[in-house]
Amino acid sequence: MTDRRTELADSLTAVEERIASACAAASRKREEVTLVVVTKTYPASDVRLLHELGVLHVAENRDQDAAPKAAACSDLDLRWHFVGQLQTNKVRSVASYADVVQSVDRLKLVTSLSAAAVRAERELGCLIQVALDAESGERGERGGVAPDGIDELAVAIDGAPGLRLDGLMTVAPLAGPYAGRQQAAFERLMELSSSLRAGHPAANMVSAGMSADLEQAVAAGATHVRVGTAVLGVRPRLG
Repeated sequence: MTDRRTELADSLTAVEERIASACAAASRKREEVTLVVVTKTYPASDVRLLHELGVLHVAENRDQDAAPKAAACSDLDLRWHFVGQLQTNKVRSVASYADVVQSVDRLKLVTSLSAAAVRAERELGCLIQVALDAESGERGERGGVAPDGIDELAVAIDGAPGLRLDGLMTVAPLAGPYAGRQQAAFERLMELSSSLRAGHPAANMVSAGMSADLEQAVAAGATHVRVGTAVLGVRPRLG
């Protein structure tokens, strides 16, 4: 365990240095960017070590991994982010532990999340996942709503009991006009965020960037970066 703690501490230091350097290059304050550590496939023991090392935000993308991990770490002061594609049959479980759902991309999910949040007597923060590779009315290859669907979802979330509209999220697309152009993709997300905030001023969270492209996300103006491999190492294969 001591070796693992040292390993995580060294990785966290390296990631912190990358974020700090990116902030300096963009003339931003370090405290403007929140690190969310994506712990998928890694055990609750790693989450506990990360918390000891000062991590406050952790993320998961599969409820079957996240639910037992969140339960095992329920004594810790952590904010849990759900970042994966969410099926409505998993909503009730996710609503019991997640503080923020970063992957809201359809009206049916808004309705389900609202009902689950009210039932659990909790307030869930919601990010609209934007697919920059999606045509109007379609969903992206990696989930998300096309940019012209943002406003409809924002209105629905804003009016849904138990939900709070926090902002936008994207994953750098693998296809379409922004494929291989992470900086341009994240800058486009910031433009969409500005438009959203015109009608929803409190929805100022912008989640973008992962281990490979966090610098581009910080340069564009992201408020949150989702980092897994650079902190925890290369994930073991599932199955």
